[in-house]
Amino acid sequence: MEPENIKMGWLLVAFDLPVLTKKQRKAATDFRKFLIDDGFLMVQLSVYVRSCVSFARQETHIERLKKKLPEEGAVRAIFITRTQWQNSYVLYGKPIKKVKPEQMPEQLQFW
Repeated sequence: MEPENIKMGWLLVAFDLPVLTKKQRKAATDFRKFLIDDGFLMVQLSVYVRSCVSFARQETHIERLKKKLPEEGAVRAIFITRTQWQNSYVLYGKPIKKVKPEQMPEQLQFW
C-alpha cells in the first residue's frame, strides 16, 4: 500500500490460536492481553481492532504485533479505511438487529 493513499482507519487483527494445552491457553491469553494493552478493542473473541490515524501509526502497531506473535497459530492483520469500516454491517441475533459499527475515537492534540 502506498502511504499517501492511507488515511485514518482501523487495523483489524484476527487470529486462530491453539488452546489444547495449558501452555497454549496461556499464550493465547497473553496475546489477547497484549492487544488490549496496545489499544485494541475486542470485536469478537479472536477479532480485535485499533484506530490508526496514519500509515506510520499502522506500521508501528504491526511491528509491535510481530514481536508478540505466539509460537503457534495464525494471525492476520488487515487495514480497513474509515469509510469501509463505517459501511460495514454489524448484525445481532434473531430477529436480526443491525447496529452501527464503532466510531473513530476523538483525537487529542498536545502542544
